[in-house]
Amino acid sequence: MLNPLILLGGLLAYFLGSIPSAVWFGKLIHGIDVREHGSGNPGATNTFRVLGKRAGTIVLLFDIAKGLLATSLAVLLLKWGILAEDKLVLTKLIFGIIAVFGHIFSVFLRFRGGKGVATLFGMMLGIQLPVALISLAIFLLTLLTSNYVSLGSMVAALAFPLMLAFVPRFNTGEPVLVMFGFFLAVVVIWSHHKNIRRILNREENKTYLIKKKNH
Repeated sequence: MLNPLILLGGLLAYFLGSIPSAVWFGKLIHGIDVREHGSGNPGATNTFRVLGKRAGTIVLLFDIAKGLLATSLAVLLLKWGILAEDKLVLTKLIFGIIAVFGHIFSVFLRFRGGKGVATLFGMMLGIQLPVALISLAIFLLTLLTSNYVSLGSMVAALAFPLMLAFVPRFNTGEPVLVMFGFFLAVVVIWSHHKNIRRILNREENKTYLIKKKNH
C-alpha cells in the first residue's frame, strides 16, 4: 500500500511546479501581467523580453528551484525512512515530472502555464547533476549560434536522455531514468510546437546573449 506521505509529496510537487513566478513577480513588483505582453507566455523567456534581465533572471532561478525542490522531497522521504533507497530515483522522477506538469498546467492560472523547461532543468539538476550541466552548455551553445531560446531548450532536453543512454560514463543503471528522459523531451518539444512553426516561418523572436556593437 502506498504511504499517504508519498502521495502528499506528489501533491506538494504539483503545487510547487504550479507557482506562476513570472505572473506573480510581474504583478507584485512591476504591476505588469507578462501574459498581456510579448509572446503572452507566463515564463522566464517572456519575462526577459517584457521586464528585462534582472526580472527574467529572478523568475528563471525560481522556476529552476521548483524542479530541484520537487525532487528534494523524495530525499526527505528517504531520510525519514518512508521511502526505500531503491525507489529514490524513481520517486525523484515522478515528483519532478509532476512539478513540470504543474508548471505547464498551473492550478493558479486555470491549468495554463509556461513551457516548463526551467523547471525541467531544476529536476535534472536534482537527479543527474553532471548531465544536467552539460545539457545547459548545449542549450547555451545552441542559443549563441541560433539566437532561439526555444530551439536551445528542445535540443538540450533531447540531449539529456541521449547522454544517459549512449555515454557509458553517465549510465546509472536506471533504465527508467532514460525512458522518462525521452518522455520529457517529447513533452518539451510538444510544448514548443508553435515555436517550431514560427522558426520554420522565420517568425520566431530572437534572443541575443551577446549584443552586437553598433558601429
